[in-house]
This record gives sequence, structure tokens and C-alpha cells, in this order.
Amino acid sequence: MDKQALNRPTDASAIVANWQQRFESELASQLSLSAPEPDRLHQAMKYSSLSGGKRIRPMLVYAAGLAVGLQPEKLTAIACSVELIHAYSLIHDDLPAMDDDDMRRGRATCHLEFDEATAILAGDALQALAFQTLADELADQPDVAIRLVSELAVACGSGGMAGGQMLDLLAGVKTANIKQLEHIHELKTGALIRTCVVAPGIVARSNDAILRTLDQFGRCVGLGFQIQDDILDVIGDPANLGKSINADAEHNKPTFPALIGLDGSRARARQLRDDALAALNELDGDTSVLAWLADYMISRDR
Repeated sequence: MDKQALNRPTDASAIVANWQQRFESELASQLSLSAPEPDRLHQAMKYSSLSGGKRIRPMLVYAAGLAVGLQPEKLTAIACSVELIHAYSLIHDDLPAMDDDDMRRGRATCHLEFDEATAILAGDALQALAFQTLADELADQPDVAIRLVSELAVACGSGGMAGGQMLDLLAGVKTANIKQLEHIHELKTGALIRTCVVAPGIVARSNDAILRTLDQFGRCVGLGFQIQDDILDVIGDPANLGKSINADAEHNKPTFPALIGLDGSRARARQLRDDALAALNELDGDTSVLAWLADYMISRDR
């Protein structure tokens, strides 16, 4: 298939759908844990990881791989690792001590389906499994494995997701400004998304200019993705979202609509989408699916 044909959204959509189907079996395989016990913990891990979802992060991994000349099978470990990290973060975000949510992806959150202690341990175990997956699957490329482990650790640590969540818990609508809010989301949501896009470049041993371009794209779509999440928390359909809406307002959390309104939020998301697309002009590879994902991430309804 030529590049011009791939630029048609329908073709990119079909490619992503094929990748999603492939990924589900790959993730299930990673969660086929050999030890029979503790079964309750293993069931909680699978419950939260194999419950569907958009799989945006692994799709970004595959799409960035396409842009640097790598096939999906070369990126299985990374795609699974980032989704395992994402699943762990959702379990912990939903806990009573955090966002105290009772529904995720259309069904009871992990701590309600099992119990709070099991949910905490399931999140811990999923995070550990993510790093084990990278180390095991890339053992023949130790320099690449070490760099990827470091990138992922930064993305989910105090300088990434965990730090962003802490800042989010401390912030309030009346005290936060838009610059502070963007910083929170660049850590809480954007750091892992940025890693999804940069990691294939590391595997491909891309030069610094390409890695910077991938980084810029990842930063833009990561923040745009979160802005759309904020918008959907106000106007989304719970049936599509698989969770309740207006949760941020109930917790007095700063959001883009709360600070700059719905129209301002949509405009900012479009600007970030356009900035992401502009960054892709610096890449010589097939960026059509990355471009399609950049648009989807700010136009989705779930």
C-alpha cells in the first residue's frame, strides 16, 4: 500500500483496528502468569487490564514504529509494558484515597469488584510486570532495554505520573492557573504518552533530531488527549465513556473547561493537534497513522 493511500483516514482507521485486535492477544499472553497463586491477585490484574479500553498508548507505540520503519512485532514488549503501566495507574487513581471512582470502562472499579487491598496489590504487580516484560523481551539488546526501562521509570515516577497525580490532588479550581494545569497534565497523562512515541525511536536507534521530533509530537498529543478528557467529563455520555461525568467538578479539580471554558478548551486542543501534525513534517517515514491518531485523540467521544 502506498503512502498516499495510507493518508486516507479510513485506511489509517483500519490499520489501527487491526493493531488493536493483535494487541489484545499479546496483552492476554503477558498476563498468562505461570504461578498458580495467588489466584485472587492474578484475577484482579486481568480484570483491570483486559477490560477493553481505547488502547491509545500501544497504538501510539505501533504508529511511531511505523514512522521509524519498525513493524509491530518488534514493539510488542513496549506496547504491553505501557498498557500495563496505564492499567496500574487507573486502579490506583480510582481508589477511595485518590479519585474515589466506582466505575471504569463500564463496570465496577477494581477495588469494588475485589477489595481495596487487592486493588493496591494488583496495581503494584502490574507495574512490576511492565518492567519485567521490557527486561525479558529485550534481553538481547541490553543497551536498548536499559534506556527504555529508564524512560518508563521517569514517565511513571515523581517526575511523571505519580508526581502529576500528587499535584492534581493538591490543586483546586480557585488556586490553579492554566500554566499550572498544563504542567499537571504534562506529568500525569502526557509523560507516559510521550514515552509511547519516543520508545520506538530508541529501539530503531534513531538520531537525536528524530527523537526530538517524536518527543514534540508526544508532548502535543498527550496534552491534547487530556484536554479532550476534561471536555468529555463535562459533556460526555456516560454510556460511551464507561464512567460517570462531572467527577472533576465534584472533587473541585482544576480542568481546562473550568479555567478557559469549553470553547477555549476545544481551541487549545486543536492548536496542539496542529502543532503535533507540524512536527511530523520533520520525519521521512510513514506518519499517516500518527497523524490520524493525533486527530482522533481530540475528537473522540469516549
